[in-house]
Amino acid sequence: MANFSKSNVPQFSVDVYQNEYLPEGGREVNAIVTVSATGGGTIGNAVAAPHLYSAGQSPEAAVAIMVDCSGSMDYPPTKMRNARDATAAAVDTVRDGVHFAVIGGTHIAKEVYPGGGRLAVANAHTRGQAKQALRKLSAGGGTAIGTWLGLADRLLASADVSIRHGILLTDGRNEHESPEDLRAALDSCAGRFTCDARGVGTDWEVKEVTGIASALLGTADIVADPAALSADFTQMMETAMGKEVADVSLRLWTPLGTEIKFVKQVAPTVEELTGRRTEAGPRAGDYPTGSWGDESRDYHVCLEVPAAGIGQEMLAARVSLVIPQSEGGVHNLGAQGLVRAVWTEDMVASTSINPQVAHYTGQAELAQVIHQGLDARKAGDADGATAKLGRAVQLASASGNADTAKLLAKVVDVVDAAAGTVRLKAKVEDADEMTLETRSTKTVRVKK
Repeated sequence: MANFSKSNVPQFSVDVYQNEYLPEGGREVNAIVTVSATGGGTIGNAVAAPHLYSAGQSPEAAVAIMVDCSGSMDYPPTKMRNARDATAAAVDTVRDGVHFAVIGGTHIAKEVYPGGGRLAVANAHTRGQAKQALRKLSAGGGTAIGTWLGLADRLLASADVSIRHGILLTDGRNEHESPEDLRAALDSCAGRFTCDARGVGTDWEVKEVTGIASALLGTADIVADPAALSADFTQMMETAMGKEVADVSLRLWTPLGTEIKFVKQVAPTVEELTGRRTEAGPRAGDYPTGSWGDESRDYHVCLEVPAAGIGQEMLAARVSLVIPQSEGGVHNLGAQGLVRAVWTEDMVASTSINPQVAHYTGQAELAQVIHQGLDARKAGDADGATAKLGRAVQLASASGNADTAKLLAKVVDVVDAAAGTVRLKAKVEDADEMTLETRSTKTVRVKK
């Protein structure tokens, strides 16, 4: 547990849930690592860290709102009006002192406010000016999201702040640049700012929007009805304003001979982190987690340790939390958890699966089979779709994931949830299918 003197930031803690017992010769070790940040705004009693702020201060932050202004935003005309209103609501939610900008996105990116390659500093006057500028937004042109992200990156980088965040809204497919161009833009922006992405209506590509959010460690969602945009934008900006610590990495140290099979976030959403590792010294690597406010997240760490005999035990991994510093080195947040391996001849101990590990293994499979089932449905493979979505219904039911179960019930008729027996619906609304696909990675915590 980290403590900071007169610190206005959360205190971090790490808890490890696992069954450390392995049979003779057993090698796979699984652990769920719960990272919690609590007590933001309270006063601690140790040394304040770089990037962290004293009592009474807010962390310095910058936000860029990217609004789709392509021609399709005019169909129906209410869509553009709703987007303007939503952006105005988000601007109203920006905290005093936070740097901000609004970008209009078509096949090029334009500065809507404040202009001149800079950011405004939020106060009553600049918020009013920004809302005036929004009235001029009109629809016309194509869609090249990589250019929007590039402009957001340049603007956000101009502010000497620790927390940089984007909000991106699109209503269509990214048709005016190649997938490679978008990927290059995401690779360039990764680690420089976080970004929430939203698709409005039903004419956009789910994998594009979720891919943007995934690459930039943000959230993705559908706003099927444009009238709901203002509430969604307000909530997104409120969450962004609640972030207090930027660039937190999960550091994993493993002893010689231990291999890391995977590291993934499993709550509140499933997010693969294995390929995002950056080396951090001998046998240590950092996995990015983005910005934190007052919240808790779970991570699944799977390791392969060297085989050992009965009665032996070892430290399989050490988990800690760090923040990289601009001058090199890191600041350690002081929270640590240990993953152990103990070899036993007790078959009951060595074959029982930890409840948290079992639960999140099921949640990860749930996200996977939803994607596979929807892909099969789109490809005309009714049998494959029925099997995968039936398994999804079974997993959602068993884990108590009621939200996902409701979304599945709009795509299939559930005959027997416990058995996973379903029938594909003959007619499915586009919004229902896209909502299921977009929210498929959302998980529920372990039942207590």
